[in-house]
Amino acid sequence: MSDTTVIAGSAPRTFRRFIERFPFLPALVILVVLLVLNGVFEPNSLSYRAIRGLISTYLALILLSVAQTYVIYAADLDLSVGAILSLVNVGIIVLMQHLGGSPGGVLLACGAGILIGLACGIVNGIVVAVLRLQAIVATFATSILFTGLALYVLPVAGTPAPTVYWRTYGGTFFGFPFVFFVAVAVAIVLFLIARTRLITQLLSVGDDQQAAYQTGLPVTMIRLKGYALCGVFAALAALCVTGDTASGDPLVGGEMTLNSVAAVVLGGTALSGGVGSVTGSVFGALIIGLISSLVFFVGTPSEWQNLVQGLAILLALMVGVLVGRRAKS
Repeated sequence: MSDTTVIAGSAPRTFRRFIERFPFLPALVILVVLLVLNGVFEPNSLSYRAIRGLISTYLALILLSVAQTYVIYAADLDLSVGAILSLVNVGIIVLMQHLGGSPGGVLLACGAGILIGLACGIVNGIVVAVLRLQAIVATFATSILFTGLALYVLPVAGTPAPTVYWRTYGGTFFGFPFVFFVAVAVAIVLFLIARTRLITQLLSVGDDQQAAYQTGLPVTMIRLKGYALCGVFAALAALCVTGDTASGDPLVGGEMTLNSVAAVVLGGTALSGGVGSVTGSVFGALIIGLISSLVFFVGTPSEWQNLVQGLAILLALMVGVLVGRRAKS
């Protein structure tokens, strides 16, 4: 066998190992391409102010995609994340109003919002993992339940958030936007969570649930914890939405659910479970945001924007999936 043949054979294996180690790599390449294209059609889109706006606008989707990732690790799915976001959004708005909008009341309401998200996640975990209903059906049903609760809490959108809340979220500290500090804090938390045993267990369950059970792993509790973690991050996403929109809306998270699933897939996480990373999901959420911006910058007529955006996301999904399959073949 010639040296050329050996090199040609080793190259695909090296590429496969590289993609297996860094499943978010295709998403990173797509993200860079989109950044360049946005810069070509609108040079100001790469300015400091534009990047700040991008992070502020899509931080909620990033967190929601991270939330979705944790349940998909275990080969589950959560179609209620958008409804949880909406419920927490209206819940904290109403609480802030009742508590007078003081800084202490705002912090108390935010803490309550995280507990609401945790409770919703636990409900999903019980229904899916304990009662063993199909995740896609069960979480679709709970999404209707959570949306109904959100509409009961706040039937009409538009109730404003306290000034101290949205000014803090949109303000600057030490010369840097507050959302940058939030993004750094989220990155640190994700880094720490990624090194916990729970993540390894979720991936093990997603890779082969039966084998995980036979090795003694508490599969039911692991899946329930995944849903609980998902609920907490959905609540954190709601805090960001509330700061960005400065108001309550019982339907604000409606179309964000499927976007979160698309972001997870764009980031290289397999819906079948066992493979993926939250880093890829972050990239996937940013890809969706940049596609939306690019569609606008190229001058697409308003009546065609949704269609073009959907086709662009579909194309990005196809590219990512095909690269992933090539690496595994």
